[in-house]
Amino acid sequence: MSDTNLLAGPALRRLRKREGLTQAGMAGLLGISPSYLNLIERNQRPLSARVLVQVIERFDFDPRSLREDDAIGGLDGLARRMADKRFADLGIDREEVQEFLAAAPQIAAAFARLYDTGGGGERILAEDAAAAARRAVERWQNHFADLDHAAEDLADELRLSRGEISAALSERLREKHQLQVRILPAEVMPGQVHRLDLHARQLQLSEMLPGAARRFQIARQVGMLEMREGIETLVAGANLASPEARDMLREYVADYLAGALLLPYRRFLRACEATGYDLAVLQRRFAVSFDQVAQRLTTLGRVGERGLPFFTATIDRAGRMTHFTAGGSGALYPLESARWPAWVPYAAFERPGTVLTQAVTFGEGEAAARHWFTITRTVDGDGVMCAGRRAVVLGLEARFAGDLAHARGISLDRADAVPLGTPCGRCGRAECLTPAPLRLAGTLPRPRPAS
Repeated sequence: MSDTNLLAGPALRRLRKREGLTQAGMAGLLGISPSYLNLIERNQRPLSARVLVQVIERFDFDPRSLREDDAIGGLDGLARRMADKRFADLGIDREEVQEFLAAAPQIAAAFARLYDTGGGGERILAEDAAAAARRAVERWQNHFADLDHAAEDLADELRLSRGEISAALSERLREKHQLQVRILPAEVMPGQVHRLDLHARQLQLSEMLPGAARRFQIARQVGMLEMREGIETLVAGANLASPEARDMLREYVADYLAGALLLPYRRFLRACEATGYDLAVLQRRFAVSFDQVAQRLTTLGRVGERGLPFFTATIDRAGRMTHFTAGGSGALYPLESARWPAWVPYAAFERPGTVLTQAVTFGEGEAAARHWFTITRTVDGDGVMCAGRRAVVLGLEARFAGDLAHARGISLDRADAVPLGTPCGRCGRAECLTPAPLRLAGTLPRPRPAS
């Protein structure tokens, strides 16, 4: 439990009043001074582990009540409600929302309940389910050790290699699960990329799926069938409150397993280290797509065999961040205000399929900006769902980027990094209306052609 979660002043104050104790009385029972208890209740000191143990033992206190804000999606959920256009004139910033939640969590919950029942609630609840699932992934730093080992063992058992992946996985489905893989015309599967038809005993895939996406869907189905118990154990252990959040986590883990089968941990990590994490080489070697490699790079957290700590994000043409995975990078989500004209991903759409690199500094929600090295490339949709072109971003702290193939010739001196979240250095206007690609055309790094 982090220090932020241990700022539990309101909860401790309610407990003291419930027990009918003065601050001096409760402080005596806990073996601390009344002044220290006063600071804890005012959220000016965290509730230390030692004091928390005393509270649990003395008052039969349920420590889960310290996470009472999870019911409203925590800080993210409350901030989204406060971002409603009806409150725009109030100028409420994230810091004020955090103070409100810390000082009066019950009143914050009451506000959230009133807001949810007064309009816009279904959208907020859906977003909160996604946020809860994301927090569960972040608790594991996007590495599920038991499932990853199981996927690696299965890949070794099937002797998966680039030329045989589709055949080996399809044969596994046929022999062990009596499922045939069938490719169907787009008009037969309108608006779908895959469908499991248990009556026909078929995994049906749209003809619109490119080869890497087909292999991913077959691997995903194999993983879901053969590691169902492990998936359910992990989902149950996340203690998510809503069935929507559990479903989202279940779907995420299924995608994780597909990546773990196609990119077995040790083999993939060795290839990363041998090639300097050259993304084009990794794509070819494992017959996967750019975004599949990017997502897998955020999962390399095995104890004793860690890879570099990448984060990955996806940005659509409208500049919205539609996906974010922190991995072990420590980057904070959400980057809700990260529509930074000076960041390369917003110019990447003018150079489709080209790998662009950039050293930047940013630190959403952090005390000081951090120095990052980012790699961006556009990828195209599957032609069926979410078909629009999008920019996939990989990033890690610049101090780890020295040996990357993509960092060759790029200055990793913090003084040369582009500061994000600040006005454009060229004109000084914080809200410049000039499209980012036009302003960046003369300053973008030399492109690295994609394979």
